[in-house]
Amino acid sequence: MALGKEKSDQLAKRMQELGILEKDLVEQFILSSGSGGQKVNKTSSCVYLKHLPTGIEVKCSQERSQALNRYLARHLLCDKIEEQIFQKKSKAQQEKEKIRRQKKRRSRKQKEKMIKEKKHRSAIKTLRKFTEKG
Repeated sequence: MALGKEKSDQLAKRMQELGILEKDLVEQFILSSGSGGQKVNKTSSCVYLKHLPTGIEVKCSQERSQALNRYLARHLLCDKIEEQIFQKKSKAQQEKEKIRRQKKRRSRKQKEKMIKEKKHRSAIKTLRKFTEKG
């Protein structure tokens, strides 16, 4: 890979720690889609990786450089395998779930309960107001 020696060594070490072997990977280079102009249309800079033991597939076409996409695809594959091993949710998935919960509408029962509690709180405050003045 045409990346810094230090970064490629770190990635190799991480792959070794996770038990990912190069022979277990199927790597293909395909044409990218999207922005990038003529360069993207002419070169196969998109990297497709499949880890055979787990069946996890990764496709990376973030950069115009094939070497950089190879590095990023392997990095992404490590993230996914690590996520699967440790059963943890990725930050992106947590963010999606948070947005979904925020956009979720309240049910009729929840709205009624909320209004009932507001009216109850209002009644308590009005009683307090009269006792403080009187």
